[in-house]
Amino acid sequence: MQKSTTHPADRFYRDIGDDVGRRAQRLWQIALDLHRRPELAFQERYAARLLTAELEGAGFAVERGAAGMDTAFVARTGTGGPPRVALLLEYDALPEIDHACGHHLIATAGLGAGLALRTALAGVDGTVLVVGTPAEESGGGKVIATRAGLFDGVDAALMVHPGVHDWAWAPLAASGQVRIGFHGRAAHPLGAPGEGINALDALVDLYADVRALNRTLGPGSHVQGIVTHGGEATNVIPPYAEGLFGLRGATTAVRDELATDLADRARRVARATGTRVEISTADRGYHHFRDNPPLSGRFAGHLARAGIELREPEPGVFLGSSDIGDVSTRVPALHPFVAITDSGSDHTPRFAAAGAGDRARAVMLACAEALARTAADVLVCDGFREEIWKRWRDAPG
Repeated sequence: MQKSTTHPADRFYRDIGDDVGRRAQRLWQIALDLHRRPELAFQERYAARLLTAELEGAGFAVERGAAGMDTAFVARTGTGGPPRVALLLEYDALPEIDHACGHHLIATAGLGAGLALRTALAGVDGTVLVVGTPAEESGGGKVIATRAGLFDGVDAALMVHPGVHDWAWAPLAASGQVRIGFHGRAAHPLGAPGEGINALDALVDLYADVRALNRTLGPGSHVQGIVTHGGEATNVIPPYAEGLFGLRGATTAVRDELATDLADRARRVARATGTRVEISTADRGYHHFRDNPPLSGRFAGHLARAGIELREPEPGVFLGSSDIGDVSTRVPALHPFVAITDSGSDHTPRFAAAGAGDRARAVMLACAEALARTAADVLVCDGFREEIWKRWRDAPG
């Protein structure tokens, strides 16, 4: 590894900036191309072809279909050994509102960072992985990749998300879904009401109980239920009713406690109504995101050179959940939010339109350079790697 009494990565920064600058127009063309061709979870075939072709053309060794997902990929450059850094690309869109979460910018910022690192760090020991992670919005490509061991041996996983805040890290809650079905007994509601056991009544009782529960929960925690089956006909007491309950927890442990609490409440309702209850996990969901302050601080410092100042998130404000949370349980991870508009929220048509604007272009390019600089720090600074791993080990689960 490179040794120096000054900052070991200093000599690479200028080359990184020059490379991103040379590629700026091409990176923006790719971003706009992805923006015009939105694809849903696990269907991102055009995006995967476009991005892998760009990486392969630059000399990366590309593995397509990574972790058993058709639209996932891993592109590698470097010596193959440690240290290793992974740049994460997202590129799935949303139904109806297309790239209203800005994943086309995530993809091109990570792409630009990876290409710049290959140029700037040629000959340096270590490995750069550019990882295509499909289905963040629905399906959790990073969860699948993590379970498949794709991030084993990686020292840091880096990505950046566009948004309406300039926050150094992402307050992302843990999530999951639980399916609860009540079994009763059918009967005619007028001719033989006493012979029936109304399963829908049980589900409604549970829903009301959950509404009361929500009023007691702290920031980042919530249970949201919907009725997925409530009966077949109005002249039959429903013998079966089913609900799907989405859980959010400020931490993974809080989410798991909520799941246990919800199951206990469902069993109490079943006893009170004479029904039989079935409880199953419909979606294991995502872990909460574990910030790594040395990583997020280093990225914020690099991004400040472009005039973008990141700050700490507002206390008690959570912005949803993401499969980057699962990655952060395995390796130190970076996930800041950088604003491309100052009002509204993502997941709206207005945000989708902002993703093709001048500010989005400037933010994407600034983030590409800051990501590459942060990755260079991980690759060439032994002390920095030790620091981020120590903070990761010391972080609460």
